[in-house]
Amino acid sequence: MVSGFSLFTSPGMQRISNGDPHAAAARVHAGPPIFYSLHNTRDGRGTWLITRAKDQRKVLQDLDTFSSNRSLFASALDDDWPLIPLELDPPAHGLFRSLLNPLFSPKRVMALEPSIRMRAITIVENISASGRSCEVMKDFAIPFTVGVILQFLGISAERLDIFVGWAKGLLHGDKVQRSAAARAILEFIDELAALRRKEPADDFMTFVVQAQIDNRPLTDKEVRGIGVLLFVAGLHTAAAAIGFDLAHLARNPKDQSLLRSQPERIVLATEELLRAYSTVQMIRVATKDIVFEGTPIRKGDYVCCATMIANRDPAEFEDPNMIDLAREDNCHTAFAVGPHRCLGSHLARREIIIGLEEWLSHIPHFRIKEGTAPITHGGHVFGIENLVLDWS
Repeated sequence: MVSGFSLFTSPGMQRISNGDPHAAAARVHAGPPIFYSLHNTRDGRGTWLITRAKDQRKVLQDLDTFSSNRSLFASALDDDWPLIPLELDPPAHGLFRSLLNPLFSPKRVMALEPSIRMRAITIVENISASGRSCEVMKDFAIPFTVGVILQFLGISAERLDIFVGWAKGLLHGDKVQRSAAARAILEFIDELAALRRKEPADDFMTFVVQAQIDNRPLTDKEVRGIGVLLFVAGLHTAAAAIGFDLAHLARNPKDQSLLRSQPERIVLATEELLRAYSTVQMIRVATKDIVFEGTPIRKGDYVCCATMIANRDPAEFEDPNMIDLAREDNCHTAFAVGPHRCLGSHLARREIIIGLEEWLSHIPHFRIKEGTAPITHGGHVFGIENLVLDWS
């Protein structure tokens, strides 16, 4: 019931050349379905780790027993306020989710698609014109996906490198770096909210500062909780997904050729790539002493539902470690499940699909550049760096 396995420190999770953190995490399926991981958070706390997909769904759908509120961002500032709506419990969660859902609906994302696609085309054409290789994360995945979210927020992309640096410090830095990054992000969001109160625009932050809940304007902390969540969530996850996807295609020329010859398969293939290379884990806090699937869990215990583990569950996916781009009925949980399912999932999914479509249509057959090695890591959000692709 107690294990030294950790999504942060176990073999394959730390920064390593040519690593495969997803396969490393999937090895827990050889053990018990629930166990206590002694050091499984960024600050070294223990969590119960739920390995089976069906059990993770039970946890994520039971908001009475498993709270989402643990002040993930504010704790870096020794403060206590929730990211909204991610860290709200009912009934407040439902109110804010209803307020924000229309902004992230499939219809809204479809309206944004021309500008998203144009952004991807512009970046890829510049890469194609400038040489026969590039570092994908720095040159494509990050500027593309972060540019989309900055446009959505109403922020110029001129400071993109600074914003990405903040995200790295927050998600992967030590305690000092994390606090500094959180403070910088908070000040930026507060300044942006103040600006949009004085100078409204046709953007997300203007909507937030003008919104009402229960016939009252949002408080400063509520505006802050919404703005910070969208800003942070958009700075890393979609870019990491594109990076892992292109690394897979670089290493698997048959899959790459398939999507080149039949681009209509990219939509279905994206679901399999989301399953196989999921990047986030969700932590919940038990609100009471319970016995869950035979395991006693005390009030206040952390419970980890890692998407990269659920999505390699052999009880749900045949041959789960094989990436089959034609896999049907792919009920993965890359965007979580239940009431807290990722608010921006439709936007993120379209970003990934468009990114792959435009990359494959503009860049010839590519591979990992000889003499280079991508660096992967586990953690709260899995990632890949130094992904140098070559098409000479």
